[in-house]
Amino acid sequence: MRFSQQFLEEIKNRLPLSNVVGRRVTWDKRKSQPGKGDFWACCPFHSEKTPSFHVDERRNRYKCFGCGESGDHFRFVCETEGLSFPEAVEQLAGEAGVAMPAPDPQAARKQEQRKSLGEVCELAADYYRKQFWGPIGDGALRYARSRGLSDATLREFQFGFAPAGRDNLKQHLLDKGIKEGQLVEAGLVIRPDDGRASYDRFRNRLMIPIHDERGRPVAFGGRTMDPKGQPKYLNSPETPIFHKGTMLFNSHRARQPAYEASQAVVVEGYMDAIAVWQAGLKGVVASLGTAFTEDQILRLWKFADEPVICFDGDAAGVSAAHRAVDRVLPVLTSGKSFQFVFLPDGQDPDDLLNEGGLPALEAELAKAQPLSEVVWERETTLARLDTPERRAALEKALEDLVDTIRDERVKKRYRMDLRVRLSNLFWENSRPQRGASGRAQSGWEPRGGKGARVQQRVDAPGTKNFGVERTLCAMAVKYPELFERHFERLGQVRFSSELHQAFMLALCTMAEDRGEASIAESFGALGEKFFQILQEVQGGAGEEGAVAKGVSKWSDLYDRAPVLQLDPPEDFVEQLFVLNMDLIELHQLESELEGEMALAETELSEAGWVRIQGLTQDLSRRKEECIREEQQLAERAQKMRARGKLSVAHG
Repeated sequence: MRFSQQFLEEIKNRLPLSNVVGRRVTWDKRKSQPGKGDFWACCPFHSEKTPSFHVDERRNRYKCFGCGESGDHFRFVCETEGLSFPEAVEQLAGEAGVAMPAPDPQAARKQEQRKSLGEVCELAADYYRKQFWGPIGDGALRYARSRGLSDATLREFQFGFAPAGRDNLKQHLLDKGIKEGQLVEAGLVIRPDDGRASYDRFRNRLMIPIHDERGRPVAFGGRTMDPKGQPKYLNSPETPIFHKGTMLFNSHRARQPAYEASQAVVVEGYMDAIAVWQAGLKGVVASLGTAFTEDQILRLWKFADEPVICFDGDAAGVSAAHRAVDRVLPVLTSGKSFQFVFLPDGQDPDDLLNEGGLPALEAELAKAQPLSEVVWERETTLARLDTPERRAALEKALEDLVDTIRDERVKKRYRMDLRVRLSNLFWENSRPQRGASGRAQSGWEPRGGKGARVQQRVDAPGTKNFGVERTLCAMAVKYPELFERHFERLGQVRFSSELHQAFMLALCTMAEDRGEASIAESFGALGEKFFQILQEVQGGAGEEGAVAKGVSKWSDLYDRAPVLQLDPPEDFVEQLFVLNMDLIELHQLESELEGEMALAETELSEAGWVRIQGLTQDLSRRKEECIREEQQLAERAQKMRARGKLSVAHG
């Protein structure tokens, strides 16, 4: 249904946006000014600890200055409650006391058709439910209980039973005045093409209703009670009110708990979903046995930013998860992705729950891999890299996958991450060709080295800013979004260590999307030192003796910046990232001033004196800024540590 702008504006004018949004957030009393229609809160669309989500009631708009989400009343309800636009309008119109406009005749007929089919499914669900709890459904009830399902769960999910006769449901509903054509259209009855009498689609099956977003039954899934019966599970066909590609089983129950917990779990079958729900993990849905579609992916992102796909641990489950990967990649966007759990071979969620209860399943969910890791492992695990052609083929396969991503920002991050990984993979794979020691036969020549060679070991701190520089190198790899955001500035930063200068230059070169140098062809030119530092900043094991006496090991970013272990908010991480650049540039200013002062001792000109004054003033200002930034970060870190200790104490 199309709505006039006047009608939509009337709803918004009658219903304060702060009331609609206020159901999902807690307003920050220090920043908000209700009298001016100005409200601030932590964003409901991404995790943050300092308010960057703003509601302007004068304009009836909201915007998050952290993740960029924005919209009005209707978009907010759609995004937070998983409703379609017409559903959101109808809900808010009811709250605002605004009468819905009369639909046009054609739309009215379609709406009446959907309503009537929904009523037919409701009557069918009621019939199946009565059979299930009656004498005829005793076998189905015993089977359901044998799966560990409680009577409360069976009633909650409205379990039913379709008797074995040819047309039991059909005759029951015909007696209630339902037309045969409606039964066929609802997918409950099959009408043969050869003119024979129609018959029930579901016979001798345990019946589970499939509900829409509002909890109304629109279709059914039936499990055969015949040990030799096929198919084992049978779903309703596509109908005007049931579309497999847009629906998720249990979504109407899972939506709110998933949103509140910031965790949505996707399993393969509805029996698994029911078992997981009963165990206590309420934000669980099932995919109805179809390949993931874009509609389902977008719907799941309304539940959580990174839903977890948890399919069975057999070959079919892994294959289904990999198909899901290919479906998800094109629609990735900033802050929205998926995680994947591959259960132990041959097990499904129900098996885990039977063996170890919810803790066993949660232990597996804790091992969830990000989408990028699944893509990498899938493409590289069985890849042969013993020839240039095979290395080039792997690189081409990964590039083709990245090219399917429509969001340019996400595409850049994936390309950067995969190019760095490929370089390291190809380097490690080529060790046997580089000699028994695994070392390069020549040193790595950094920019400006003019033939200078570096030692084979990753050197211990040799410059004043070694630790700050290595931390910045590590953060550039670990936080690609910050690397991308500050790319231009990073390219201008001058490191005191030639190792770090060359490392950052190589990263910047990889990130530039020129389409010129193939990683398969150019990785060898990076040299041993690049990969030693790369392994260190990625958390790999560094060489023994690679740090000075009394200096903490440099092989892990968290050892150099332990505050990052506290999972700080994004703005804190970026503030630390920028501070490291500031400190490196500050050191460069100090070096420039020292050079000018040394020159002034032998030859002081007016221009030289002006440069000294300018550098002195600039240096003083930058020092004050760095000290202030360091103090702010230290205070925030102290508060985070205190909160962490408090959480542990209460836990």
